[in-house]
Amino acid sequence: MFTGLIGELGSITAIEKSESSAVFTISAPKLIGQISVGDSVAVNGVCLTATAISGNIFSADVMIQTLSLTSLSQLNVASPVNLELAALLNARMGGHMVQGHVDGVAKVVGLTPGDKWAQFDITVPAHLAKYIVNQGSICLDGVSLTVGGIDDSNNVVTVWLIPETLAATNLSGKKAGDLVNVEVDVLAKYVERLLAKGDK
Repeated sequence: MFTGLIGELGSITAIEKSESSAVFTISAPKLIGQISVGDSVAVNGVCLTATAISGNIFSADVMIQTLSLTSLSQLNVASPVNLELAALLNARMGGHMVQGHVDGVAKVVGLTPGDKWAQFDITVPAHLAKYIVNQGSICLDGVSLTVGGIDDSNNVVTVWLIPETLAATNLSGKKAGDLVNVEVDVLAKYVERLLAKGDK
């Protein structure tokens, strides 16, 4: 489990693809001392397992299905990636409950700078829009954010990015047409499932 608070802005150093998977090598000089082989690391919101460590970099296997369902397929060498280590049970929950199981990808509409924050608009897949509510939590590329508004006519979701978020994540570099990973609040999905099944 994760919290959506990014621990480091890492970068891709190598990508090796095969027919069934890919190996991503990621530079993480700040967090590397806390990563061991077998540990879970959220990379742009996708829960991956560290398979090798060398110096300041770690490697992780990514299945083809994961590449097809997330924005990891858009990454190249030198791409910045949001990194978060798995949450500790004795630590503060600063963001919200994030599983690292991406529900889909959203397309960036635009990033509009303001005096103290930036407006970030995305178009979410229609089947995910029902799980998103104003003032609720949403995870974009691994970042825990609060929904500032949602237009149900076109499924455009607005969030506001404070200077700290812009400085500590890769969201500041997003432009119209880019893709971001989306994980909706898992509690909403549980409620839907319970209501649908009832006492059946």
